[in-house]
Amino acid sequence: MDPVSGQVLDAGFAGKRIVLVTGTLAEPSVRHMARQLRARFGVKADVIVLNIQVAALMTPQWVANKLCLPDDAMTPDRVILPGHCRGDLSTVESKLGATVERGPCDLQDLPLMFDPNCKPPANFDNYNQHSIEIIAEINDAAHVPTQRIIDQADTLARDGADIIDLGCDPQMDRPAWGGLTDLVRRLRDRGRRVSVDSFQPQEVAAACAAGAELVLSVNSVNCRAAADWGAQVVAIPDDPHDLAGLDQTINQLEKQNVAYRIDPVIEPIGFGFAQSLGRYLEVRRRYPDTAMMMGIGNLTEMTGVDSAGVNMLLLGFCQELNITSVLTTQVINWSRSVVREIDLARKMMHYAVMQRTVPKHLDERLVMLRDPHLRQVDEQALAKLAAKLKDDNIRLFADPQKQKIHAMNRRVHAVGDDPFIVFDQLGINDPSHAFYLGYEMAKAITAMTLGKNYTQDQAMNWGMLTRPEPSHYDRRHRQSDA
Repeated sequence: MDPVSGQVLDAGFAGKRIVLVTGTLAEPSVRHMARQLRARFGVKADVIVLNIQVAALMTPQWVANKLCLPDDAMTPDRVILPGHCRGDLSTVESKLGATVERGPCDLQDLPLMFDPNCKPPANFDNYNQHSIEIIAEINDAAHVPTQRIIDQADTLARDGADIIDLGCDPQMDRPAWGGLTDLVRRLRDRGRRVSVDSFQPQEVAAACAAGAELVLSVNSVNCRAAADWGAQVVAIPDDPHDLAGLDQTINQLEKQNVAYRIDPVIEPIGFGFAQSLGRYLEVRRRYPDTAMMMGIGNLTEMTGVDSAGVNMLLLGFCQELNITSVLTTQVINWSRSVVREIDLARKMMHYAVMQRTVPKHLDERLVMLRDPHLRQVDEQALAKLAAKLKDDNIRLFADPQKQKIHAMNRRVHAVGDDPFIVFDQLGINDPSHAFYLGYEMAKAITAMTLGKNYTQDQAMNWGMLTRPEPSHYDRRHRQSDA
């Protein structure tokens, strides 16, 4: 897997030839890895060692000048350079007449370029399919400036929302929101599908006349008025614990030829959550072919835990039960990215249920707090590396299993669990270098605390929340050379 693009090498790589390029310090480790690749994947893996100690110091132009393939060898299918070899690889490809790629920055990740578990599903078009619609609510919309609502709607749509829901005040006996009609029209003019969440009859009628296509919600109190709206409605029970009222509302809607979907209402944990899941099962039994909705915000907003896992489980439940729409909101901070989470979860759950496979090793963008797997840190290999270093550049490594930071150059190999103590042993006087190392050590400590992999000068993996990170090492050296 390419560490930047996330692409995996071609399928069926068995029997093809690859060349691994490295320097003298890493030669034993790379040759050991080549043997592993031959045994595990059936590739013909050769190693070419260039006359440089630290492979990370290679540049594409330097490699193009130094690297020669044996005259008697067939052109390799891939030439893989060290992951830290920065810059345009086209000069190397032009000279060799072969495909040249960067490997991962950590040698132990090299098998991920070949491991089938890292590939997207075989039919990726199938994987991107989904059957669950996302309705994203903007809460208390009557008290939010119009431009802010429009901006929020644009963001929600970009993140995957299919319908923008305008949440109104819950009371029925109040004046209608005068600005609702214009807001619905403006959103529709921007190509947004709109729903209105209100029990105020004049308000709902005005919103539907302006282009709102869905009304949340109706029960026995207002279902008769739905005949005049020309919109689909969400039917809910008068009392969530008694489905008899829901059946009556549905009968009335059918008599009026009003399109509807059913939401039996999910309740927060401790207030009937398990029983409410049972209601969805019962409603599906009674109405096997009717569209259903689940308001999953009742769980994500009311449960003090990162929302991605909650969304995954609820989307799996919805997919199995053919609940084809979910209503969510992202008000509380731990739910600030739920629309993006649901957009990923609905695709994964659709694929898992349709293909009858567990939702594992399909898409790891929702694994954010901890990494899917931890690399093993070989302390003996680090000690050997430290003994061979001949320059002052600090190399940082983090071992999340033993909770140790390793910092080394030609003069020192400092090890410890306190970054301040480790830093004090390095003898760094340059302020910019100290800032760089402090930043990197903070990342290392974060990785150790959470159980994540750390690679110096690389962005940490936060799943869908990963922020691209330019090479601060390269930037410092470009500035110093200017």
